[in-house]
Order: sequence, then C-alpha cells, then structure tokens
Amino acid sequence: MHNDVDHDPMTDTTAAAAAPGLSVAVIGAGARSYIGRHVSAAREGARVVAVVDTTEIGRERGRQNFPDAAIYGDLSELIAAGGIQAAIVTTPDHTHEAIAVELLTAGIAVYLEKPLAIDLQGADRVLTTAAETGTPLYVGHNMRHSGVVRTMREIIERGEIGEVKAVWVRHFVGNGGDYYFKDWHADRSKTGTLLLQKASHDIDVVHYLASGYTRRVVGMGDLMVYGGITDRRDRSGETMPEWFSFDNWPPASQTGLNPVVDVEDVSMMMMTLDNGVQASYQQCHFTPDYWRNYTVIGTEGRLENFGDTAGGVVKVWNRRHEWQADGDVEYPIEGVASGHADADLLTMTEFLDHVIDGAPTVVSPIAAREAVAAGSLAAESLRSGSVPFTVPDLPDHVLEHFSRATTPAPERTSR
Repeated sequence: MHNDVDHDPMTDTTAAAAAPGLSVAVIGAGARSYIGRHVSAAREGARVVAVVDTTEIGRERGRQNFPDAAIYGDLSELIAAGGIQAAIVTTPDHTHEAIAVELLTAGIAVYLEKPLAIDLQGADRVLTTAAETGTPLYVGHNMRHSGVVRTMREIIERGEIGEVKAVWVRHFVGNGGDYYFKDWHADRSKTGTLLLQKASHDIDVVHYLASGYTRRVVGMGDLMVYGGITDRRDRSGETMPEWFSFDNWPPASQTGLNPVVDVEDVSMMMMTLDNGVQASYQQCHFTPDYWRNYTVIGTEGRLENFGDTAGGVVKVWNRRHEWQADGDVEYPIEGVASGHADADLLTMTEFLDHVIDGAPTVVSPIAAREAVAAGSLAAESLRSGSVPFTVPDLPDHVLEHFSRATTPAPERTSR
C-alpha cells in the first residue's frame, strides 16, 4: 500500500506490475455480475479467478457463471488468500463505499459499479482513499461508451450546434416497476435515491456533453404510483430476470413489490453547471416505453435523439425554419439493438487498459463523484421542499491525484 500521493499511481501498484495478465475477482454475484464475463474478451491474459458473495444462493450463482473461479463468502477471506490484482464490485449500492475502501486499502484495483456511493460523504471517502493509497479506481459509467452518447458527443465536438448552452433529458423508465420496486432498489436506506441509482448515468452524460459539472441543483419528485400497491414480498435470493415480464402492466397492477417502498417513482432536477450551462432531468418509472431522450441546445443549433440504441437516430437542426419532424442532418445510432452489452465491453476494456497500461480513461472518478453530488443533493432538495443546494468541492490533493491518474477531458478537474 502506498500513502505518498505524489507518486505515479500507474507505475507502482501491484495491479500494474501484473501486466500482461491480471487475476480478477467479482464481488457480488447478482444480476449485474455478468459484466465479469467481459474480462477475458476485454484484455488478453485477464481472467476472473474468484467470486465473493455473502449468500449461498449468490455463491451458487457464482459457481455457475464462473465455473473456474474460487468461491468466497466474505471479502476478508478473498484478501487474505492473496493473488488478486483487480476486483469488479457489483453489490447493492449501499455497500459500495465500504467494499471499495477495503479493496483500495489492500492495494486491489477497483472497478466499482455506478453509483460510486449513495451519498456525497461516502463518495468523497472512496476517492480520498484511492488518492491516498494510489490504488487504481474506476467507476462503471458505461453510458459514455454507448452509441447514442458517442454520436452526440461527436456532433458537439465538430461544432455542428455551436457552443452548448442547455441540456434537457427525459427518461422514460418503462421497466421501472420490475427493475426498481421489487427488491432493495425500492428502499432508500439501500439506494438513497433513484436520482443516483438510475439517474447517475444521465447526470454524468449531461456533464460530458456540456463539458462541466453541476454546482447548483434543485429537485422535485414524489412516490405517485408504487407506494399505493400493497402486494409486497421479500425476494431475497432472487434476481430481476426471475420476475421481469412485459405482462406486468398497467403499473398499478404490479404484485410482489419490495416490503419497503420509499423512493420516488417520479423525480426531476434542474442544474446550473460551473460553465454556465443549464440542464434539466426528468425520470418516470411507470411509462409504457423505455428509453432516454436528450436535447442539447447550442448557439448555432440543437440535437435530439429518437431512440437510444441501434435503429434510432440523432437529429440536428441547424438552419432557421418552422417546425419539421426531420432534422437538417441525421445520424444513425450504432451498437446493440437493446441493452448495453457493447458499452459494457468497452468500459471493461478501458478499466483493464487503465490498470495494466496506465491508459487514460473517458470517465474519471471525479466525474463519478460529481454525478453522486448532483443526484444526492437533488434528492435532498426534493425531500425538503425544493430548496436549492450548492455542490461542495473536493479537497485539492484529491483533485490533483486524479488529474494525474486519469484523463477526464473534456471536463475540468479544477475550478
């Protein structure tokens, strides 16, 4: 373990010294743990050699998904056994902070599923630990690698809409009842808010497209539909694919919701970024359709996506005229037709290249922290009468560390 923050974190960690091979552990064998299957495809010589899960059902799932891996029931057992250079953390959100800190302190590079933590204090603790130990930290904001986001970013970088001034996001979470209200996601003590668990993707994309970070935020929201459903049950040991069905419609007819349901199913936030860009985000978990709609307005035009996977299109209007459905220019969205397996593979590749080679990353831990900051403070705002909140800055030595360890461009890492 290294405590001198002035060293180069990419040349003296155990993980970097392991090139070209890398022994990886998966922490948490739930539904999201399948991203561990991308490890061997993402980097030659890298392989999942261990799985940790605190439940017997999870350990059995780990044996099935990673038959060549050693199985552990506790993180401390894994660390004591040694030989692990990197870990992929896919546990419930409220455990991210403690697990990441333990791994980073042990010198094990961390791929941490978003969100970084369920509150700002926890996020800052993880980043400070990474900075002070020098252990690589990467947060899985895979949306930056999705076809729709890459297309929008390229349009902006080419100057097709001029200088970005406003970003509006509408998120129709048509699968919300199945994805977020039948297990721990519905319990704010484990999730904090769906403005983190779900919206942290989009908050990060707003920051990416606008080249800035939120400094002022206000939120509104309510539990409008799912709080009134009384059919509840404990689904311990189950994962989402076991209960998901498009037949669960309309939303009020859902059954078997989590015993605790106290996160909002409708939420909205408004953001002022450090570069003056203003942005808004709206999320609804009982729409019939499931997709994200981004509108980015610049000084010389605007863009908007219709569909967010392959088959969709990003339209650009950059001439003055009355309403028209077609854009002045249109770009097809590439990638998978559903889900985000392509973005997951690119994200895993970026993580392993960063750990082994010290390669720069599109997503920095600072960006992940800023998504947590905006989302958690928006939730605090909506739960306290929509009072505006100001996002506090990270300590200078933490900013400096990640400015050296990653390349978070086009975003600023100091203000």
